[in-house]
Amino acid sequence: MDKSIFRIVMRGRDGQIQNKDYHSAECLAKMHTQVGIDDCSTDLSLRGLPVFRGLIGPMTEDKDTVRYETPEVFESLTKEWSVAKTKRRRRAKPAAETVEAVDTPEPVEEPAA
Repeated sequence: MDKSIFRIVMRGRDGQIQNKDYHSAECLAKMHTQVGIDDCSTDLSLRGLPVFRGLIGPMTEDKDTVRYETPEVFESLTKEWSVAKTKRRRRAKPAAETVEAVDTPEPVEEPAA
């Protein structure tokens, strides 16, 4: 397993988002009840990781970190993400193509026989 940090994201008493990091799934299992394992994630590195009661996850945060969120944090971050405006990028217009006139040879008159 290449994930070495297990992060729980929750709201503190003051309403701010807080992170708590664990160095193994076993440490996390001491605080939360494991109810299964992830067997359907599209991120193959998450398959086989524990699923805990009361937490949403596992999710990839970066190369070494697995993220779990409380339901309240998951809902609020998802709402923020869904209403965030993304800056639209415009495709560069291709330069106007110019059609060059093709020089055609003048018709040659054949001498009358």
